[in-house]
Amino acid sequence: MPTPVSDVATSPATAVASARSGKSRKVPRVVILGGGTVGLYTARRLRKRLGKREAAIVVVDPRPYMTYAPFLPEAAAGSIDPRNMVAPHRRALKGVDVLQGKVSEINHAGRTVQITPEEGDPYWITYDHLVVGLGSVARTLPIPGLAEQGIGFKNVEEAIAVRNHVLNRIDLAASTWDPELRKRMLTFVFVGGGFAGIEALGEVEDMARAAVKYYNAIEQEEVRFVLVEGSPRILPEVSEELGGYTLEQLRKRDIEIHLSTFLNSCVDGHVVLSNTMEFDAETIVWTAGVKANPVLQNSDLPLDKMGRVTCNAFLQVVDAEGTPVPDAYAAGDCAAVPDLYNPGQFCPPNAQHALREGNHLGDNLARVLRSAEPTEYKHKNIGAVASLGMYKGVAQMFGRIKVRGFLAWVLHRTYHVAAMPTFNRKIKIAAGWTGSLLFRREVVALGTLHDPRAEFRAASVPAKPRAVEPGEADPALPAIKAEAGSPAAKKAAKGTKSA
Repeated sequence: MPTPVSDVATSPATAVASARSGKSRKVPRVVILGGGTVGLYTARRLRKRLGKREAAIVVVDPRPYMTYAPFLPEAAAGSIDPRNMVAPHRRALKGVDVLQGKVSEINHAGRTVQITPEEGDPYWITYDHLVVGLGSVARTLPIPGLAEQGIGFKNVEEAIAVRNHVLNRIDLAASTWDPELRKRMLTFVFVGGGFAGIEALGEVEDMARAAVKYYNAIEQEEVRFVLVEGSPRILPEVSEELGGYTLEQLRKRDIEIHLSTFLNSCVDGHVVLSNTMEFDAETIVWTAGVKANPVLQNSDLPLDKMGRVTCNAFLQVVDAEGTPVPDAYAAGDCAAVPDLYNPGQFCPPNAQHALREGNHLGDNLARVLRSAEPTEYKHKNIGAVASLGMYKGVAQMFGRIKVRGFLAWVLHRTYHVAAMPTFNRKIKIAAGWTGSLLFRREVVALGTLHDPRAEFRAASVPAKPRAVEPGEADPALPAIKAEAGSPAAKKAAKGTKSA
């Protein structure tokens, strides 16, 4: 049974009073906001370094699991079972308390955090040390129709939705004879040419091409994939040479690529690009960047102009003058962590840094709680790997070693399965990959997952009575007469007469 979180109050004033009451806790409490890569690895490392009598650790997250984001494209393509690319908190965080709910406000001056559960009223908890690892959310723009038509690609639920939606459009198009409607159904638009967008596009396109082979009514030429990127190149994380190679490979697969182009509108699926091109599409996947979690605006922590928590190299939160804020730490996508190997720059928001920052932050917290000095975080980028579909990929190792094709695809899978937390997940992912090599890819859509009660609701709606034509006997009359002559009806009538 998890340890109850004490000093819970029903109002901010009460919570702050409780936190400032001077009551000393026997064990200092470390509250970690966010159960993603930073939160999970910080909690695991801190628990490994300190026993339960040295620190109480609480992780707060709206989801009961950590999503390993680099595997989202492969989950969307069906190469990985989505359940295997997440690490359940209560299994991966032994000896750590987990609270499921959204962080809605941070009052570090009072050492309190407000948590809003999915059901029930918000409540406040207190802490002694705070770790902010809230990650990022999709960075959207006020484009007409985007909120109604677009699908994000930031979590496992969205990856599953993209897979089911693409396969479902192919299913429907195979039974649709209207040429304009078929064209609309078989047009798939991806916005964003960074790592997330290119990997998602490459994997999903590869899956769709494999699926179409099973449909006699659809030709490969009818399937249209479009990439829209606002900058003049793709994959800015790797060299221009590898970016150009990737561009060439995607075009060989008949993927339309529009560089230096923006999405102007997509109202009702009618796509309008800044280069004056217009067409209809029923699938628009948005991968054009991320931004720090907006809940940080509801805090008294110092933020930079991009909404990230300002930090020093020790992963301590610092103010505008660089003075550390007592008992506050941050890392990951929501933190501006200086890159010591590239002075004047910040660590990029990727899994490589988030994982290492989490481990380093756990070590630093253990040192602080044992009255030792923290150490600076520095990590030299070991490279970047990207999958472009089955047996296809690009990789740049240590800044100068460039790998393409099958070997890059192997490096991508090897690196990320090694970084996946928990041993059982590594084994299950590797076993799934082995099965995919021996057998054909599964290309079935399970679209009803997103609304499993739809069919039950439809079956529960009573049928509307048929209108009776003039001169026609009402079909309900025999049933009424039969009911009137039933024993129960006679008994009721007899009782009425007696009364």
